[in-house]
Amino acid sequence: MSKAMRVAGGGTKKDVVNAALREYAERHERASPVAEHFRAAQEWDHEGRQRRRAEDKHGGM
Repeated sequence: MSKAMRVAGGGTKKDVVNAALREYAERHERASPVAEHFRAAQEWDHEGRQRRRAEDKHGGM
């Protein structure tokens, strides 16, 4: 058994590859919502929101 296989905790090359693919898929699933949030954030108008909020707080001045 190679050192990489021992570190990965698998018995066969197939087990190691399957474990790596599962881990890759799980990481991709966790990263997907973050990427979607980042894409949406590119369209946010933070300064406009702050301006509208200040106007609301001060009676529309």
